[in-house]
Amino acid sequence: MKNGYLLLHRNAAVTWFILVPETDAVDLLDLPAPELTRIMSDCQEISRHLKQTQKNPKVNFGALGNLVPQLHLHVVGRRLDDPCWPHSVWGNLSVKKSYDEQAVATIVEYFVEHCALQPVD
Repeated sequence: MKNGYLLLHRNAAVTWFILVPETDAVDLLDLPAPELTRIMSDCQEISRHLKQTQKNPKVNFGALGNLVPQLHLHVVGRRLDDPCWPHSVWGNLSVKKSYDEQAVATIVEYFVEHCALQPVD
């Protein structure tokens, strides 16, 4: 995850990451091929984490960003027992759950080890 940020959605009811690449492009499909390949590789690593570490059998992916013009990608772990299943998380996530410090530390540790991600204060 070089040249960008990986954000963790604050609502832990579903494990939801937002990848924000550093780019002037507004739309994912406007990226040059090498940059698109790198970003999709980052999304694959997030998906691996969601499936293997977080035990989500399904991962939703979207490059939705009408309200925020900066390119950002949503990678969301889904499971049959999540509060939105089988519907989209957008507009259906009414349950509020917080991450504890240990859960966040474990997630950060995974991405530091597997993606050379460096935490930002």
